[in-house]
Amino acid sequence: MGRFIFRRFLSIIPTVLIIITLGFFIIRTAPGGPFSSEKAVPPGVMANLLAKYHMDEPLVKQYFRFLGGVLQGDLGPSFVNKDFSVNELIGMSLPNSIILGLTALFVAVIFGVTAGTISAIKQNSPLDYTFMSVAVTGISVPNFVIGPVLMLVFA
Repeated sequence: MGRFIFRRFLSIIPTVLIIITLGFFIIRTAPGGPFSSEKAVPPGVMANLLAKYHMDEPLVKQYFRFLGGVLQGDLGPSFVNKDFSVNELIGMSLPNSIILGLTALFVAVIFGVTAGTISAIKQNSPLDYTFMSVAVTGISVPNFVIGPVLMLVFA
């Protein structure tokens, strides 16, 4: 069992590396950039911005610089919020995200176990079919559809 868990943890490394690599190159191939705006930026200012954030370097060098930062836990500066790093922004929102996630998990477990227990006790009853229909609908409908509907109902 210990070897199985160890192999699973080792399989995480190439998976995360592939995700990081794909994310980096997909963002770089997208049109525009972090300094694109409706207002024209003078060429000197643009050159200084690109140099400051190492975006004037070859793409391979940028990738290895980014990968080195990620391995050290540094996700770099935020291009949207100029006074913050990505780590600071994640750190500010992480406590609220954890509270929200744990609350959602708690509610889902309570309702899920209760509905499952009732369905097991009253097999093939209308209540069982209702719970099963709700469960299948929840699994089948995409999150981007369910999310706005739930916000409309509960917000």
